[in-house]
Amino acid sequence: MDEQKRLKGKTILITGAARRLGRAMAIAVAEEGANVVIHYGKSQEEAEEVADKVRELGTQAWVFCRDLGNLNKVESFIDEVLQITPINALVNNAAIFENRNIYETDLDTWQRHIDIIFTSAYILSKNFAKNYENDDGRIVNILDWRALQPVTDHFAYTMAKAGLAAMTRSLALTFAPRISVNGIALGAILAPSDNIHNDNIIENVPLKRWSKISEVTQTLLFLLSGSGYITGNIIHVDGGRLIL
Repeated sequence: MDEQKRLKGKTILITGAARRLGRAMAIAVAEEGANVVIHYGKSQEEAEEVADKVRELGTQAWVFCRDLGNLNKVESFIDEVLQITPINALVNNAAIFENRNIYETDLDTWQRHIDIIFTSAYILSKNFAKNYENDDGRIVNILDWRALQPVTDHFAYTMAKAGLAAMTRSLALTFAPRISVNGIALGAILAPSDNIHNDNIIENVPLKRWSKISEVTQTLLFLLSGSGYITGNIIHVDGGRLIL
């Protein structure tokens, strides 16, 4: 059975891997045989629980705490990971998601979103590519349907994700042919943490439902283990939200 696991022997760094979607991603790649570097910002207990789950699946896990808003600390992150284990793939998943329009967005809010979502991904991707010596590396950036069809809410978040979408395509050119770079743009994936469901969200989704977590992790596994001839693409897992 182990020989059939798509990511056996690979090590994948996932940012924001302690909770919610990041947690699901970490477990999904471990189920396919990958070792996992689990990054977290504040949720240490949850990160350690994810690591335990990964190890139960028979692969290795390492837990790293890093404030992605502290860019000086981000700069050294990849080097610290590489002192412990080589990595084959990077998933830039970490994000914050504050619902403020442009008039409600002060400079601190703006900079916090840009640093955590966009600038940290730039630094990590650059340092991963500089140190990767093989020809089968993968980077997957977790985006949002808003990145390609901006709206007025979540202004700083949307602008940061739009920048990450543009960077996905630029890095695909820059890092070719050694490393493929793709994105997954999400729609209605998880209800807010306070469990308040906004029916208006689903009304604006052609498929009229929330996504299953497995539909996201299946897409991630495809980009991490499928055809190496795909790069510079953004797959929308949004129930058709983008086309409205």
